[in-house]
This record gives sequence, structure tokens and C-alpha cells, in this order.
Amino acid sequence: MRALTWQGTSKVSVETVPDPKIQEPTDAIVRITSTAICGSDLHLYDVLGMYLDKGDVLGHEPMGIVEEVGSEVTHIKPGDRVVIPFNISCGHCWMCSRGFFAQCETTQVTSEGKGASLFGYTRLYGQVPGGQAEFLRVPQAQFGPIKVPSHHPDERFLFLSDVLTTSWQAAKYADIQPGDTVFVTGLGPIGQMSARIARHLGAGRVIASDNVPERLAMAQRNGIEVLNTDDVDVPAAVADLTSGRGADSVIESVGMEAHGSPIQSAAIKTTGLLPDALARKAVETVGIDRLAALNTAFAAVRRAGTVSIIGVYGGNADPLPMMDLFDKGVTLRMGQAHVKRWADDILPLLTGDDDPLGVDDLVTHQLPLEQAPHAYEIFKKKEDGCIKVVLKP
Repeated sequence: MRALTWQGTSKVSVETVPDPKIQEPTDAIVRITSTAICGSDLHLYDVLGMYLDKGDVLGHEPMGIVEEVGSEVTHIKPGDRVVIPFNISCGHCWMCSRGFFAQCETTQVTSEGKGASLFGYTRLYGQVPGGQAEFLRVPQAQFGPIKVPSHHPDERFLFLSDVLTTSWQAAKYADIQPGDTVFVTGLGPIGQMSARIARHLGAGRVIASDNVPERLAMAQRNGIEVLNTDDVDVPAAVADLTSGRGADSVIESVGMEAHGSPIQSAAIKTTGLLPDALARKAVETVGIDRLAALNTAFAAVRRAGTVSIIGVYGGNADPLPMMDLFDKGVTLRMGQAHVKRWADDILPLLTGDDDPLGVDDLVTHQLPLEQAPHAYEIFKKKEDGCIKVVLKP
């Protein structure tokens, strides 16, 4: 089959690799019909090469048609249309029984001290071949795959794999009460959907910040108030819009990709160029993220408010304003999305002819799988109005 493979820092290519096969009775093989590029994939592209091997298949936002199932897989069958959650969960362990699917004890990568295995995401998370490919072996398929209806294009359901469920969790963790003001940092795919879901869940006002014109325009046409980070001091602007109090809840959806932290940015880029052993040591002991977006979130939230962190961070030596957070009495919630925990809440919103979450207005580029290297470049550089790319194997 053809698959998108990691070949080195800032280098990916589509190669011919062995077809996946059933290895366990809980496996399934899915023929991929659509697979998206995530902002987290850019971390692999630029920064986390020390945890990848040349030829690793990337991608964790896929859907397609079931081709084959193992003997213990009964809730799906060949011919079914399914979305594959990005985290691999068994559904029955202690963590899964409590809804913490991203911490599944059956697939935890204990050797690396990490949670549940993820598709296409380094040795830290199990080095499981990913879904930017023509076919995908799905472990724990007795639980994971989400069966979806046959009507509507793939793009209506595809984001149950990550974007929608991650954004839903971000909004839920923000503890939104009816009429609240919610502020969202960053308007990439997660920020876009978090803002829309916050409004759907009852926020009276949703404000979001970014500096990319296409992202700001997309948010505005979906009813979100926007602040251009190039034009205003964002925390001060949020304070002005909230009678000086600040936002009731903040969803931080940027993570370590934040601009405005030149020292940390240089350190991260340098780490990505070190030999693997040295780079791993640097990340694990002295890693520092770019914290501009996180500090913006902390400054913009009101006293006794809640900050929900869904942007990805990887540093172990991040300096945090603990005195201010303690004094303000801020509640923090964060973590990988527990995809299956939220899927049943979201799926009914996707099946009708209406589109209450605005899912149909997210994808800006559909490209053949063979053009994936080009897609990574325009997504990374925010060129050609690129906000969300879907690849078609």
C-alpha cells in the first residue's frame, strides 16, 4: 500500500509499505477513505524526530470502510463505515471503565511513562503505524471504531477521530455555564471548533484570538468575536470586553506552537537538530515550551475562573506564574481527549441535514495522499489559506 512516512526533520514522503494484516483477534483492517493532518503532526515534522524511526507511518485522524475483522470483533463488520479514534483504548480496563480512555491501562506505554497508545505518534506512544495510508490495522477494534451512517460526505464525520471530540472535551473542561463569556486562544482547527462548541453548550459570548486573516474570517462567519493578536494586547482587550473582570472560562488551544517566545522557539528548533540520544535527554530534562499563549490564557481569565488547556505541551521545565494562578484561584484542566467518552454526545449533531456545530465549514484543502508532503508544507507555513487538510488515499 501507499503511506505517508517520516523520513527526517521536516521531511516526509509517500512510500510503498507492506499491507497491514490481522495480528490479534481484536484487530480490524480498515480501507482509509479520508485522513486528516493534525497540528500535532507538525510536532513530529519539526521537533520530535528523536522519537521516530525513518519510515514510520504518520497520521491519527482517519476513517474508512472495514475490510476485515478479528474473531473477537463483533460490533463492526466488513462493509461498515467507521471513524477511528486517535487513542487506542480497550474499553474495559480500570481507566476505561471510568471514561478515561486516553489513559487506557491495556495500551499504556509504560516503558515511556505515557498513557494510551496513539496511532502514528512516535515511540513515546507505542509506535503504532498511523492512518495517513491506504489501509490501517486497528488494534482494540472490539471497542474503538465508531460506526457512522452512510449519508453525508466523510468530512461530516471524520473529525470524531480527534478535532470534534478534543474540542468538545476542551469546552466541557472549561466548565461553561449559561451566559458565560468564553475566550479561546488560537483559531486553528481545534480553536475553531472549541469556540463553536462553547457557544453550542450555552456560552453567551465567545471571543477568540489569532493573527491569520483566513482563520479570523472563518471564526467570524461562525458567529465568534475575534481579536487580532497583531493589533491588540489580548488580555487587556478581553478585560475591556468584560467590564474589567476577564473571561469566565478560557480554552487554550495553541500549545507549544505559540509565537512570541523567541528564546524558547530557538531552543526547540535546536533540539530537533541534535542527535537522537542528546535530543531526548534535552527534552526530558530541560525542555521548555513556548508559553506565550498559555500566559495569555492565564492573564485573560477572571478571578475564580477556569482555564482548559487542550493545546499540546511537551516541556518539563516550563516556568509558570504560580503566584498569580494561586492568588486568582484559577482552576486548570487539561489532557488528551477521551474520544469515545464524547462521541455519543456529538454524533447525533452530525447526522441530520442541519449542521449545528458548523463542521462543514472547517476543511480548506482536499488533496490526494500522494500530495501529502506538499500538504504538510502549506499547513505548517499557513500558506494558501490552509486551515485544515484532508487527504484522500
